[in-house]
Amino acid sequence: MNFRGLIVAVVVLGALGGVLYWSQHRKPTEEVAPASTATVILQVNAADVTQLTIKQKTSVSVETADGKWQITQPAPYPADQETVAGLLSTLSGVNADRVVEDKASDRKQYGLDPPAVEVDIAGKGHAPQQLLLGDETPAGGDVYAALAGDHRVFTIASSSKTSLDKSLNDLRDKSLLTLSPDKVSRVELLKKTEEIEFDRTKDGWQMLKPKPAVADSFAVNDLVRSLTGAKMDLSAPSDASAEFARGTAVATAKLTGDAGVQTLEVRKNKTEYYAKSSVVAGTYKVDSALGQALDKKPEDFQSKQK
Repeated sequence: MNFRGLIVAVVVLGALGGVLYWSQHRKPTEEVAPASTATVILQVNAADVTQLTIKQKTSVSVETADGKWQITQPAPYPADQETVAGLLSTLSGVNADRVVEDKASDRKQYGLDPPAVEVDIAGKGHAPQQLLLGDETPAGGDVYAALAGDHRVFTIASSSKTSLDKSLNDLRDKSLLTLSPDKVSRVELLKKTEEIEFDRTKDGWQMLKPKPAVADSFAVNDLVRSLTGAKMDLSAPSDASAEFARGTAVATAKLTGDAGVQTLEVRKNKTEYYAKSSVVAGTYKVDSALGQALDKKPEDFQSKQK
């Protein structure tokens, strides 16, 4: 091989090596993600909604008055404001994962005739709307859905159905007292053998009965939070009123606060606790922690500081 041929060979090999290096180290061109093509089934402005009705085997309706939601059907009850806000949040944007049929002639096969759940929405500035929710899809993760007056059948995330499938008990405000804990100024515990009374001062809590003493503010605040945070257990299968009547008195708590004077009577039957409130009709099973918070002696609330 002559010298000139050797030079040419070296140049060619160098060029090939450079091409190989570049092909192995260059960054691949980033693929542009396709634009979202989600189909919006329903888009509700929460501020415009005045009534929601959820229809299952039975119906429950909530209506807003003076900015507060109330249950109106099947009977008037205070509504859980956070739960209703969750419903409105879900309804603010219901998107379809896919369109199953554009013109469905038989909705029974999707569990939409009749629907498993129907959500009726009434509000300002638009006609009433009905969202129909049916069976879960065979693959799971989605459910069939449709709008009244629209022939299309969609699939939407199962979580949307879970968020909207609420019963009366789900929507009820389960609070037994309506006082704000930081507005409570006086607490009285009326027991069978003694009375314990506390008064809030600028320096904390003072015990008035059974005898004046400096109270442990942390202990009294815990008691106040237990009372103002007491919730009815609506899942209890037994007759709470009968269990309450058979129970032994634990204490009657009398709280004075920003909404006046409210009382909560608590009794124990075997291992369960039941309560009757002065502001909520009925008798209800309550968490055992409430009974344990009341089943204390005066010395449990006295300050240990000297």
